[in-house]
Amino acid sequence: MKEHYLLDPDIIFLNHGSFGATPRPVLKAYQAWQTRLERQPVQFLGREIWNELKQARQILGNYLNADADDLVYIPNATFGVNIIARSLQLAPGDEILTTDHEYGACENVWKFVSQKNGAILVKQPIPLRLASPTEVAEQFWQGVTPKTRVIFISHITSPTAVSMPVEIICQKAREAGILTVIDGAHAPGQIPLDLIAMEPDFYLGNCHKWMQSSKGAGFLYTRPELQPLLEPLVVSWGWGENSGFTTGSKYLDYFEWSGTHDPSAYLSIPAAIQFQAEHHWSVIQERCQQILADGLKRIEKLTGLETVYSDQAAPFVQMAVVRLPRVREISAFQRELLQKYRIEVPCIDWNGQHFIRISVQAYNTEADLDTLVDAVEELLPQHSA
Repeated sequence: MKEHYLLDPDIIFLNHGSFGATPRPVLKAYQAWQTRLERQPVQFLGREIWNELKQARQILGNYLNADADDLVYIPNATFGVNIIARSLQLAPGDEILTTDHEYGACENVWKFVSQKNGAILVKQPIPLRLASPTEVAEQFWQGVTPKTRVIFISHITSPTAVSMPVEIICQKAREAGILTVIDGAHAPGQIPLDLIAMEPDFYLGNCHKWMQSSKGAGFLYTRPELQPLLEPLVVSWGWGENSGFTTGSKYLDYFEWSGTHDPSAYLSIPAAIQFQAEHHWSVIQERCQQILADGLKRIEKLTGLETVYSDQAAPFVQMAVVRLPRVREISAFQRELLQKYRIEVPCIDWNGQHFIRISVQAYNTEADLDTLVDAVEELLPQHSA
């Protein structure tokens, strides 16, 4: 599969989770959309774009099992968190419940709006090693109070690469009248999604990570009855009674046009979905999962530290973390992996614990993990705290 990617052959790339990597056929489709735009910009952006976006949303909707009109394209998941957090009318003392596993940029969004409206961001600790999904949901639910108005939780966490029981949490929140905002940055393309069955109030996903679209492509899903709550971050031609748009939905009008921009990344999403289908992606994912599992076991044997993933917890697929003993400076450890061994992989300091977060994608091989294991074995004695 390596031939399908443009990655530097001199780098062992074990960091697909950060920004993804776009296959050549998907990049070709992306560039074809750009060429079509430049050939007749007024025709494309002024007359044709709405139908093209609609078709692309329908394909994405089929992929996510969601109604296409409940989806809007956005640049990335963090952008979507901003839309929601700035739209909700939270009052002083209202609580946003989250975990201590969340992505820092999205956490910053809730801190920012809380400073403006007096709401309170509450972080419920979820310890590692994880228990069963039901037990994790109960641990999280201990943070709910009568003041909880919003739950914000990752589907697959960024710093710790664990799957949260969002289906259970969404159900409990609906019964309690609490809004759910699910950060699915790492989920689409890594695990199957059924948004209709999950019933989140809001779900944000990135398509440029595990779906492998071009960069700058994500989506926001919103339950129909909650769409009137959302306000555009950028007021443009889609706003107002005389917008002139013909989508028939203010939700789509508000967010599909925020001024002149290149929609090619959005329109390349169907090509990314097609690429996975053509290459029997479930088979590739099984291979990736096995390579990753073997690599984790070897590093755990080397360090003597227990795994993050218990037999009861939701399984990882293509991204996971492995514990490290405390090192003097985790950023220096990561730099040496890159400079000396040419391994691009994130090393993380989370709650006083050190981890390597390993992503295994179609282009990775067992030899990539062999090199990482050997590098860790050599570097740990040199960096031990």
